[in-house]
Amino acid sequence: MKAKCAKYGIGDVVKHRIFEFRGVVFDIDPEFNNTEEWYQAIPAEARPRKDQPFYHLYAVNPETAYVAYVSEQNLVPDSENGPVAHPLVDASFEKFDGTRYRLRAQSLQ
Repeated sequence: MKAKCAKYGIGDVVKHRIFEFRGVVFDIDPEFNNTEEWYQAIPAEARPRKDQPFYHLYAVNPETAYVAYVSEQNLVPDSENGPVAHPLVDASFEKFDGTRYRLRAQSLQ
């Protein structure tokens, strides 16, 4: 069995390669770990493989902030657009350092 290595880490700022949203990675699943109902709701032609890392993001788009679950194949780096204005970011992370966020000390326990 091939080991899976996540391309992005906790605190990285990423954006969706197709849809208009960006976010901060706050958790990573080494492979798909959501419901089959959620997975089947994705149109078959756009459905990602399950055998890749999936990322939990504090996500924002022009209209709202939310939590997203996104496959690695659909993410690209996005640190050049600055900090992410999501209300939950400050609870988990320190200030944006220009490229990524750093976990708060209490979040490490």
